[in-house]
Amino acid sequence: MHSDAAAVNFQLNSHLSTLANIHKIYHTLNKLNLTEDIGQDDHQTGSLRSCSSSDCFNKVMPPRKKRRPASGDDLSAKKSRHDSMYRKYDSTRIKTEEEAFSSKRCLEWFYEYAGTEDVVGPEGMEKFCEDIGVEPENVVMLVLAWKLDAQNMGYFTLQEWLKGMTSLQCDTTEKLRNTLDYLRSFLNDSTNFKLIYRYAFDFARQSKYKVINKDQWCNVLEFSRTINLDLSNYDEDGAWPVLLDEFVEWYKDKQMS
Repeated sequence: MHSDAAAVNFQLNSHLSTLANIHKIYHTLNKLNLTEDIGQDDHQTGSLRSCSSSDCFNKVMPPRKKRRPASGDDLSAKKSRHDSMYRKYDSTRIKTEEEAFSSKRCLEWFYEYAGTEDVVGPEGMEKFCEDIGVEPENVVMLVLAWKLDAQNMGYFTLQEWLKGMTSLQCDTTEKLRNTLDYLRSFLNDSTNFKLIYRYAFDFARQSKYKVINKDQWCNVLEFSRTINLDLSNYDEDGAWPVLLDEFVEWYKDKQMS
């Protein structure tokens, strides 16, 4: 019984920690400006002074006429410009293809974690979390599971993966990493937050630990909204359910160890 309660409380602890940090938004702005001014004035004049036996006068040399390029030179210049334009277009096209979502690439990405199965299990999920740089108990994983409409905790089926990742337009680890802040932003919207919280309750009911009911789940939400993350304002004589009293005791013991 104690092991079951500890497991449930661990889930509650994870949820509490993440809910308490809902309103943190991380922004990274990188700006790079390069300015270079180059000025150059070239003046060229030519003069020829010619003197006769009686007087001298100055003559200014006429401006030089530009040489008309030969037909071969003109074709070569045009070809060079066309080649340059094509290379620029080709590199842009390749970059666009890499950025565009690919179902094939998404499928290959799925099997990196699923192996020969059609579901990502606990071992694959652990590697997946490591690759995207988050802990399994991080709240962003709950939001991701919600977006994938995952039916079982700790598992992503092939169908869930393809449908969810397609909606997120993610087919690589890097793209999903860049989408994590977007996923966290759902928690800042009250409507989405309620949907995610309700999903979390239904999600948790799929596990073997069924000792928490809907009323207790609502109490957890109220607890996370009113009690500080470090539990400094928790009142032991308050009217909190026994489940949360046990959680506070477990959490404080864990902090001291």
